Amino acid sequence: MIRFSKKFLLFPCCLVIEFLVVIEKSASASEEIDHFEKRIRPLFLDNCIQCHGSAKQEGGLRLDSKHGWQAGGASGPVIIPGNAKSSSLVAAIERKNHPTLKLPKDSITDLNIWIQSGAVDPRSGPSNRKALPNYESGKDHWSFKAIRKPVAPKVQNNSWPNGSIDQFILATQEKKGIKPVADATKEELVRRLYYTLIGLPPTPDQIDTFVADTRVNARELLVDELLASPHFGERWGRHWLDVARFAESSGGGRTLLFKDAWRYRDYVIQAFNDDMPYDQMIREQLAGDLLPYESPGQRSRQLTATAFLALGPTNYELQDKQLLRFDVIDEQIDTVGKAFMGMTLGCARCHDHKFDPVPTSDYYAMAGIFKSTRTLYNYTDNVARWVDTPLLLEGVAAEELSKAEASVAKLQLPLNLKKAELKVLTQDSVKPPQPGLPKSTNLIPGLVVDDEAAEHQGEWLFSQYSQNYLGEGYYHDGDKLKGEKTLTFKTTIPVSGSYLVRLAYAEANNRSTKTPVTIGHSKGETTVLVNQRQAPTEYGRFHSLGEYAFEKNEISFVRISNEGTDGHVIADAVQWFLIEDDTSIGSPERTAYLDALKQDIKGLDKELKPLTEMLKARPLAMTVKEDPEPTDSAIRIRGVEKNKGDFVPRGFLQVASLGAVPTIPPNTSGRLELAEWVISPDNPLSSRVMANRIWSWLFGTGIVRSVDNLGTTGELPSHAELLDYLAVRLQENEWSIKAIIKEILLSRTWQLSSNINEEAKKKDPNNRLLTSYPIRRLDAEQLRDAILAVNGNLDLQMFGPNIVGAGEINANSTAAQMIEYNYDFQDNRRSVYTPAFRVQRHELFELFDFGNVNFSLGKRNTSTVALQALYMLNNPFVLEQSKLAAESLLKSVENPSERVDVAYRQTLGRPPTDQERKLISEFLKDGLSTESVTEWASVFQSLFGSFDFRYLN
Repeated sequence: MIRFSKKFLLFPCCLVIEFLVVIEKSASASEEIDHFEKRIRPLFLDNCIQCHGSAKQEGGLRLDSKHGWQAGGASGPVIIPGNAKSSSLVAAIERKNHPTLKLPKDSITDLNIWIQSGAVDPRSGPSNRKALPNYESGKDHWSFKAIRKPVAPKVQNNSWPNGSIDQFILATQEKKGIKPVADATKEELVRRLYYTLIGLPPTPDQIDTFVADTRVNARELLVDELLASPHFGERWGRHWLDVARFAESSGGGRTLLFKDAWRYRDYVIQAFNDDMPYDQMIREQLAGDLLPYESPGQRSRQLTATAFLALGPTNYELQDKQLLRFDVIDEQIDTVGKAFMGMTLGCARCHDHKFDPVPTSDYYAMAGIFKSTRTLYNYTDNVARWVDTPLLLEGVAAEELSKAEASVAKLQLPLNLKKAELKVLTQDSVKPPQPGLPKSTNLIPGLVVDDEAAEHQGEWLFSQYSQNYLGEGYYHDGDKLKGEKTLTFKTTIPVSGSYLVRLAYAEANNRSTKTPVTIGHSKGETTVLVNQRQAPTEYGRFHSLGEYAFEKNEISFVRISNEGTDGHVIADAVQWFLIEDDTSIGSPERTAYLDALKQDIKGLDKELKPLTEMLKARPLAMTVKEDPEPTDSAIRIRGVEKNKGDFVPRGFLQVASLGAVPTIPPNTSGRLELAEWVISPDNPLSSRVMANRIWSWLFGTGIVRSVDNLGTTGELPSHAELLDYLAVRLQENEWSIKAIIKEILLSRTWQLSSNINEEAKKKDPNNRLLTSYPIRRLDAEQLRDAILAVNGNLDLQMFGPNIVGAGEINANSTAAQMIEYNYDFQDNRRSVYTPAFRVQRHELFELFDFGNVNFSLGKRNTSTVALQALYMLNNPFVLEQSKLAAESLLKSVENPSERVDVAYRQTLGRPPTDQERKLISEFLKDGLSTESVTEWASVFQSLFGSFDFRYLN
């Protein structure tokens, strides 16, 4: 009941009450443990243990266990959990003159995050690791055992169960000597069903219709109706988007927009609406690009599904591209493990799993699968990018696109040659640039090819350390793997003649004095040695490689190698500069030729423009694809990418392989085989995990409460046999998610009242045995959507992009981050379509426990804190929506005595009690007949903030 008081007449905005200022954090510290295992443990092992471990304790400090840093050193504690700023360990590491240690900024940031978030440290003893659990004994854990369909137990009260689910529940209650409460009322049930299945409140008419329906199967008919609603996919798709850590930006300092991620969101919504079998969803999300297809539409759907593997938080700016590559692989393994198998696999990157029987060899067996998958477009860009794949079109659109592609291919080559010819023939008009500026290769005379366009062999490192570079930066060989690396620059010669060929690089004392550079020209190949310790003489950045003859349309190349070099090899750009007779420059004939050339270029540009616009408009999807050279992965000792151990054949988790496993062909990544292994009946995890997720989304908590962790560190199931029953039923129903939802919803257990049985509460204080339906708070999306729905302001348009400006920029440009940082959330569409950024979220989502999109997450935190009450009191969104609701009410309901009933039924799904009606009448200064929008807005604001609005009974 909502309580009103006359004292609120002075402060009508303060009608929001009944907020409990109590923190109810329900999630475990799994995210913090992940951070420790992935970032902090390797940091300590690689940088600290040698001086602060079992063999040596500088300053009396040990960092090889939690007890060690808690005890501190000679100067006292070095880590203050929750206060990185005051922790002396941070100060010591950040000190520039630390005697032995120079950590990169990312590692220092990781350490600060770890300490600030509480310094969670699972190490109970020194770092010498205990032996891995025996595989056979490891398989004795309940979740690793084969699934067998149990027989529903007999119960004493045979008249109570509606089916097998109820028998499992009641049997456990009877053993405990407790009984279930009465059934929920039809008014309670209809509201519960609407919010649970479509995430929206029922209208008063929909409530009345259900309450008045006296048919025996009225509940089943309503369940069928809501399961068939297009809004079902929006609600249940949102559940899966949490598991898929769906976001529309990469996160981090220079966050990049995933401008096409919305296609994956729409794929998920449509999959749930179509009741796509769950095993097919797994196949498509792990290996959609490898599946056969019968139509362009099916192909596009399957490609779009693979964004599941590409949507993770990624630091695309990381300059060590191989480290970035393995960070992406680690994130993919972590997500696949949690999402499909309920396993925490990330820590096995650095060491054998401490608790579950998962060795590093199993981790790197799976890593080989994703190493053989292309998630990054390439490994050379300064700012890396994801794979964008054009989607297939159908019918007339496909025919027009095919014609456009052919026309572009026909026109582009001559246009490029003419532009190159114009650049060469007008090079004398370009003033030689000063050293350091300009950065653009377009402002250098002659033909210039930047390092970004060079062909790489071997691992070259990108750098911007020397400021005298062209383009985004330059490449160097790291002074390693001599003879294994080349960079090849190519261009097509537009005018026959002799050219000066020049190489751009930044000199320094650590450079090679004999860098071999090979020039391909009309008379063959010539190799020269360049001393890169000497400063280039041309424009302060180019070194002459000599004069060579070339024929028109000939492809010339310049190849830089690190074979036999004695220092760092540097490559920035290559220039071809035509040597001409000065008498021809500026002649009437030359001027006329150039004018004609410019007109040709203008005409081709004009002809190409509509064609290229058509190609640009072709739909793209974030995807992955097969690496052209699939290979196994070596174990990385302590998780360090460059510290390679033995190679491991691509494969799967041994502990979850209870039968024959698929064979991975050597010429494939193994993703398709991974998908088949995940959904195999012999895999004891996948169907259990999904059945448990569905149960948790229907009851608010899972049969196993740690829904993302069914391993030995997870919680035990409250009803193990019931979970196996549901897992088998999921498979028996051909992996139909709607079928298992319906079976659970029609159980008497789900339809119980939320009233508390005091006797049962004594024996089962957490209601794990479900003698009543758990009271559940609306989540962030339900809360926002319900507020918008009450006043008729909810836009029910489905699908499509929803980020203003995202399609107008290159998602890899710095402008992308400004869209996110400055974004103004003004749309009124359902919350599943609200831009899902990693850096900035809608304020309501932040306060009301939206899921952490940086992790696969099956269950969100639930907290009730003072800031939530302040949001309902003061936030412009709530104030504006309350005002709109008041205006709509006054306009649509003419009878003053009916208004309070309508307001209550729209927001709470029930009429007001007599006391509530009286309190509102007293609050409204002239009774219920008031036409004051302001006062009625305060009424709606109090309803939105009330317990009955925010919670489901």
